[in-house]
Amino acid sequence: MEKVEIGKVYRHFKGNYYFVENIAYDSETTERIVVYKPLYEREDKKTLWVRPEKMFLSEISTERPDNITGQTHRFEIVKEIEKNYIN
Repeated sequence: MEKVEIGKVYRHFKGNYYFVENIAYDSETTERIVVYKPLYEREDKKTLWVRPEKMFLSEISTERPDNITGQTHRFEIVKEIEKNYIN
């Protein structure tokens, strides 16, 4: 994976699903920052998150005990979910 796709659903390696709202840019470095929201109800009510794209797409070990999905990347696009969450 090279770039995050806006408007798509991604699964975190711990199993939760997130919708990518947009890409922002760091004002000092112009680094691409992913703006995303959880697609589940959080107890803490936090609804919007940001993470550098490089970290969003970083590789992780399939041997991590908390990697319940067996993914090779922190977030992976979910092709079977095509719902438009923008509208």
